Amino acid sequence: MKIEKFKVLLYLKRSGTDKNGKTPIMGRITVNRSVAQFSCKLNCSEKLWNPRESRLNGKSKEAVETNAKIDRLLVSIHKAFDILAERKTDFDAVSVKNLFQGGMDSRMTLLKLFDRHIEEVKSLVGVEYSLRTIPNYIYTRQRLAEFISSRYKVSDLAFGQLNEQFIREFQEYVVIKEGHSDKYHFEHYTLPKKLEKPPRALSREDFEKLRDLEIEEHRWSHITTRDLFLFACYTGTSYIDVVSITETNLVKDDSGALWLKYQRGKNGKLCRVKLLPEAIELIEKYRSKSRKTLFPHIEHGALMWNLSILKVMAGIDGPLTYHMGRHSFSTLITLENGVPIETVSRMLGHSDISTTQIYARVTPKKLFEDMDKYIEATKDLKLVL
Repeated sequence: MKIEKFKVLLYLKRSGTDKNGKTPIMGRITVNRSVAQFSCKLNCSEKLWNPRESRLNGKSKEAVETNAKIDRLLVSIHKAFDILAERKTDFDAVSVKNLFQGGMDSRMTLLKLFDRHIEEVKSLVGVEYSLRTIPNYIYTRQRLAEFISSRYKVSDLAFGQLNEQFIREFQEYVVIKEGHSDKYHFEHYTLPKKLEKPPRALSREDFEKLRDLEIEEHRWSHITTRDLFLFACYTGTSYIDVVSITETNLVKDDSGALWLKYQRGKNGKLCRVKLLPEAIELIEKYRSKSRKTLFPHIEHGALMWNLSILKVMAGIDGPLTYHMGRHSFSTLITLENGVPIETVSRMLGHSDISTTQIYARVTPKKLFEDMDKYIEATKDLKLVL
């Protein structure tokens, strides 16, 4: 295609002046004999407008900020024109407009693709995803839509409009997998790495402090919270699972031993844990025909508040969260007692054993025991040089 004329003109729409005296700035793209008009989504004081330069006169705050936005707008339009020209196919002014604006009707947009992904996740519930993960996607989609509306004053963005600034402002990383953008903007962009903090488990001393803590009978909520936490220490259950398990999750093996068998709410993975006597005792303590679940339900916020009080009552330093019970199960109850990490991974319902390796760091006690075994096994060996 031979380009004989390409021009971008900005002008004021004087019939649209608002009550504050601000006039909308409009644009017109010309490619050969085709013309396309668009709104710049900018307003300015008419007295500052310079029609010859398509800019605002002066160095006032309004002039500086508006001129900067105009510069970015013109760069986007020229970039869209260059992209179309590189394709070496016919195009017109409307094509340039659609590309730089995103062409919401004809091009794939960020939120449209997000909605499609949510539907795909919903179709895989029970196969690759848990039903409980859907709200996370919906929440993220809502926050993304709010960000786009607040920052860009539009309902959606095309992938052709995404750039490094978008990533920095939203602190997210968008990967283009299906060719919805003409350029792979983020191929070499690396997000700052999060500092990895090893999960914190209770020491044996702190565990015993909490386990043996005497709580007054009228503090029913605190007693229940403590017992739910101890159950996590004995079984590795997370909060969402411990408040959901029922009688159907209890099964006996051929030898009569009682097992807890359930699917994790987080990823749907099947967990099997042979119940310790202490865990069975807690189940019996709270067993009731008035509800379906094994344990009474305590809202997560109330449970966390109770744990903060229990921490003080037991004299435990540092934070105390319910998930620390799950971490304590992986260290105090299993690994330190010689349970293989592969077995621990299955009991915790991890998708990858590397996750278990993060949860279950080698404790000093386990390290000393392993070294003692090593020394005992090699005491008769002689080094020959």
